[in-house]
Amino acid sequence: MISFSLFDIIIIVLFFSALLIIGFLSSRKVKSDAESFLLSGRNMGLILFVLVNVSTWYGGIIGVGEFTYRYGLVSWFTQGLPYYFFAFLFAMFFAKKIREASLFTIPEKLEQVYGKNTALLSAVVVFILVSPAPYLLMSANLISLVFDTGDLISLLIGIILSASYLVKGGFRSNIFTDAFQFFIMFAGFIVILLVAALNFGGINFLKSNLPHSHISLTGDASVTFLIVWFLIALWTFADPGFHQRSYSAKTGNVAKYGILISIIFWALFDFLTTSTGLYAKAIIPDLENPIMAYPVLAEKILAPGLKGIFYAAMFATIISTLNSFMFLSATTIGKDFIYRLSKEERADKIKFYTIIGIIITSVLSVIIAYTIPSVVQIWYTIGSLFIPGIILPVISAYYPRIIISNKIIMVEIVLAVLSGTIWLAIRNNFHGLIYEIEPMLIGVTVALLIHFTGLICKSFSFNK
Repeated sequence: MISFSLFDIIIIVLFFSALLIIGFLSSRKVKSDAESFLLSGRNMGLILFVLVNVSTWYGGIIGVGEFTYRYGLVSWFTQGLPYYFFAFLFAMFFAKKIREASLFTIPEKLEQVYGKNTALLSAVVVFILVSPAPYLLMSANLISLVFDTGDLISLLIGIILSASYLVKGGFRSNIFTDAFQFFIMFAGFIVILLVAALNFGGINFLKSNLPHSHISLTGDASVTFLIVWFLIALWTFADPGFHQRSYSAKTGNVAKYGILISIIFWALFDFLTTSTGLYAKAIIPDLENPIMAYPVLAEKILAPGLKGIFYAAMFATIISTLNSFMFLSATTIGKDFIYRLSKEERADKIKFYTIIGIIITSVLSVIIAYTIPSVVQIWYTIGSLFIPGIILPVISAYYPRIIISNKIIMVEIVLAVLSGTIWLAIRNNFHGLIYEIEPMLIGVTVALLIHFTGLICKSFSFNK
């Protein structure tokens, strides 16, 4: 049973209040033009870039606790290490190019290279990948746990905490609320890890009280399982958030070095969250519902007040991603759908279209989170099916040598997604090694084959 003292409640309410105050205060200097509203005037400095880039990366914090409790260090090996690697490559080979492009969204870049139809198709994929519904559901679950509110009320509170200030302040409000939440995230997890280590011991305690698989980097995971998680990390190259922050950076170097510095903070926060999950397993070995690993550990070892700080940290970790995905989704609706499909593409209407996008995204997120009250396998499934369709189009858009024809790139997007989806539907009919083939492997293979075919056709046409 989870209980909260008045002190805990006050701390959490103060966090919510500070979040809203910062969100609305930071909106005062926002102008109505698209560059100001969508990208904060392309003037984000290095410090803010790092704070925002780090804080938006951990929305699935409850899932991290569950994953670590169930499987141990393999959580870091699959959810941390591959992302550092691909983020490093993104910083070195894409960040400056993206900033120099001075665009707004991924579909806008694809329209430049592959045309309007490809842009619209890619916008559908991006919209699905940046759905904030899972993060809204997690924030609502925590709100319900703390305040004992009903599902719908909790979802509405989550929307207010993540979307209300975006309507007025756009990306600038997103930046400053996420920067604030960066410090809350780290403070809360440092508190719980210190309390656990001081009361139970350090590495020796964990070694003595954890299954051997939990302290092995790969645990008992299959090779295909590990490969798929590494492939999912390819999403970094087509992550709309990475592109958005690169577009909004003051210079290309801010984007490049901001990502490189972010990797250091990601590694530090991963150390805090993974260690906390290991302590949960060591201290409470028979937890019936591992998704509650962090809350139950906090209940067991944190004093009143400290527990409030830790819950504020969990809220900060989720909401910093929720509001970012909310704004990305709204930008996709406003800039990549409504604006692109409007009869007259008026730049002065982009802010208005994006506000419509915020409203639509909020309503859709509440409906999805209310009707499908589970986040289990959402990231794995969505990532496996849709990432293969967007990776190569985005990479090729910035490297002319691997650009292929407009028609073939559209076929690649559709078939990469469709092939993985079909395989997901029929793979249960197979057994053994064939069953072990993950849908993402099918999707990536199809995408590579089609793209390679496109390059051959391009070479043949050029030689001819």
